[in-house]
Amino acid sequence: MTATTDGSGGPAGARAAAATEKLTEPEPEPETKTETETTRTTAGGDVLETARQAAARSVQYLLDHQDAAGWWKGDLQTNVTMDAEDLLLRQFLSIQDPAVTEAAARFIRGEQAEDGTWATFYGGPGDLSATIEAYVALRLAGDRPDDPHLARASAWVREQGGIAGSRVFTRIWLALFGWWKWDDLPELPPELLFLPKWFPLNIYDFGCWARQSIVPLTVVSAKRPVRPAPFTLDELHTDPRTPNPPRPLAPAASWDGFFQRADKALHVYRKFVPRRFRTVAVNAAARWIIERQENDGCWGGIQPPAVYSVIALYLLGYDLQHPIMRAGLESLDRFAVWREDGARMIEACQSPVWDTCLATIALADAGLAPDHPALVKAADWMLGEEIQRPGDWSVRRPGLAPGGWAFEFHNDNYPDIDDTAEVILALRRVRHPDANRLDAAIERGARWTAGMQSKNGAWAAFDADNTSPFPNRLPFCDFGEVIDPPSADVTAHVVEMLAYEGKAHHPRTRRGIAWLLDEQEDNGAWFGRWGVNYIYGTGSVVPALTAAGLPAAHPAIQRAVRWLESVQNDDGGWGEDLRSYREDKWIGRGASTASQTGWALLALLAAGERDSNSVERGVAWLAETQQADGSWDEPYFTGTGFPWDFSINYHLYRQVFPLTALGRYVHGEPFADTHRGA
Repeated sequence: MTATTDGSGGPAGARAAAATEKLTEPEPEPETKTETETTRTTAGGDVLETARQAAARSVQYLLDHQDAAGWWKGDLQTNVTMDAEDLLLRQFLSIQDPAVTEAAARFIRGEQAEDGTWATFYGGPGDLSATIEAYVALRLAGDRPDDPHLARASAWVREQGGIAGSRVFTRIWLALFGWWKWDDLPELPPELLFLPKWFPLNIYDFGCWARQSIVPLTVVSAKRPVRPAPFTLDELHTDPRTPNPPRPLAPAASWDGFFQRADKALHVYRKFVPRRFRTVAVNAAARWIIERQENDGCWGGIQPPAVYSVIALYLLGYDLQHPIMRAGLESLDRFAVWREDGARMIEACQSPVWDTCLATIALADAGLAPDHPALVKAADWMLGEEIQRPGDWSVRRPGLAPGGWAFEFHNDNYPDIDDTAEVILALRRVRHPDANRLDAAIERGARWTAGMQSKNGAWAAFDADNTSPFPNRLPFCDFGEVIDPPSADVTAHVVEMLAYEGKAHHPRTRRGIAWLLDEQEDNGAWFGRWGVNYIYGTGSVVPALTAAGLPAAHPAIQRAVRWLESVQNDDGGWGEDLRSYREDKWIGRGASTASQTGWALLALLAAGERDSNSVERGVAWLAETQQADGSWDEPYFTGTGFPWDFSINYHLYRQVFPLTALGRYVHGEPFADTHRGA
C-alpha cells in the first residue's frame, strides 16, 4: 500500500472527495432479527447487568487511584536496559549508591528467563543487547561470572555472536569503559548540527526522541571517553583475541553500502577536522542540549536522552554540582519505581497526561456525572498542562500558533499530537465551572493539531512530514524507529477529535479519512504504530470513522468487523502478541488481555455490533477476569515505543480501556446526539 504525499488537488484530494461521496451512501434497511438473534439479545440482559456491576467496580478503582492534584499515572514498564544503563551511568560518574545498586540488581535478576536471557517484553524471546547490558549491570552489582545465572547468560551471548552482534547503543555503553573500541563504532560528528534544515540528515530529519539522543551522543562520540573498567568481559566474546571480526561491506550500489562507506569517510574526517571547527560544533551541541532542558531538569521527559545529556555535559566540564547537572540527576531519580519487595525499576518515560485523559474518558463514558469533582479536578490539572510556547515542531510549521499537550509532566519542547487529540476529547466530557477557559484551550489545541497535518493528509506523533528515508539507513541507527511518519492510530484519534469538534466535513478531516481508508489492510485491519498492533490500530480507526459519519454498513467498517470477529479467542477476549510486528502468523493472535479486549470492543460497539455474540462474549470475558478490587491483571506488553524493538506495559491500560468499553456497552456511544457528523 502506498500513501500519497501530494496536496488536496492531487490523488489524495480525489480520494477525499470519493470518501465524502461514500459517506452519503444510504444505509440498507435493517433486517428482521432471526429467532436466534432475538433470544441472544434477551439473554443479553444478564450480560448488561454484569457489565454494569463490573463498570461500577472499575469506576471506584480509578477514583481511588487519582492523585490529589487531579492526575492519574500508571507505571510505564519497559525492559531491563533502563535499569542496567542507570547503573552504568552511576559507575561512569562515580556516584554509586550500594542501596540503589542492590535494589536495581534485584529487579534485573527477577526478570531473567530460565535460559539465562533477558527479553524486551513479557514472554518474548531472549534479546542479545538486553542480555549483555543486564549481565554487565549484575557484574557491577557484585555477581560473579561463574554464578549459575550469569554463566547461563554468557553462554547464550556467545552462541548469538557475542558483543559484536549487539546493537550500537549497547556497544557505546561498553566503549565508555574500554570494553569496546570507539574506532569500531559508527562515527557521529557534532558538525551534524550545522547541516541546514533543508539538507538530508539534518537533525530535524530525525524523530524527536532520536534527535534528543543523537545531539548529546555527538559530543560523546567526539570526546570518546574511557573510564577504567573494574573487570574484563572476555566471556562475552566468541573469540576474545578478535572481539570484532571484519564484516563484509554491502554492495556499493546499495543504500546500505553507500552509508557504510560514508561512515568510513567520517572516520577519516575525524582525523583531519580542524580543532577550532570541532570546538565550535561541540559548543553548539552543548547550547542545543541546555536550551532543551525542561523545568524539572529532564530532557523531553524521556530517560535515555536525559542520561546521554548528563554524560555529554559532564564531558564538557560541567561539575556534578552545577545547577544544570544537579537538576538533571535529580530528574533521573524520578524515573525510579520502588517496589514492595525492595526492587527498583526504572521507567523509560512517565505518562501522566496520557493516563489522565484516558481515565477521564473512561469515567465519563461509564456514566460519571460531567461535573463530578474527580472529573473537574482532572480537567483543571490538564488545563494547567497546556503548552503555549513554540517547540522543535515549529521548525516545520513556523507560522502555526502553539497549543497542545505533551505526554509527560514536563516536556514543553515536544507536545504530542495524539495526546492533544485525546485531551480535547476528555475535556469535552467535563462540565467545567470555567467554560470559557476550557473552550479557549480546546480551540488552541484543535487548531494546532489540525495544523500539524502532514502532506499526505495524515498525522504523526510529534512532527509534520518527518518522513525522510535516510536516517534509518545510517549504520548508527540500528535500533528502533528514528523518524516519525504518520500512523493510522494517531490519525484516527485526530479525526475523531475533529469530528466531535464539529469539523467532520472540514477538508483536513476529509483528507485524514481518505488516508485511513487507503491504509486499511486487505484483511480489514489497520496497523498499530503506538499499540500492539492490528487490534490497536483497528480499535482506534473504526470509532474515528463512525464519529466522522461513515455508516456501519460502509464496506471498510464491515471488513474490520469481520476481521475482529475472526481473531476473537475462544475464551471471548482478544489478544495480539508483539511478534505480529515481525511474523504474520501472530497478527491478531495472542493470549487475551484486558486492554486489547477493550480496543476490539470499542471498534465493534462503534460499528453498531452491540447486540452481537462477539460483543457479549467480550464483555463477559472482561467481567469474568476482573479482580475483586475492580482492576485487571495484565503482564503482557500492549504498548509500543518502537515496533518490536521497544515495547511498553502501560499499567493503566488494563484499567482505562476495559472501563471505556464497558461504559459504552452500558450507556451507548459518547456524543451520539451532539457532535457526531456535524
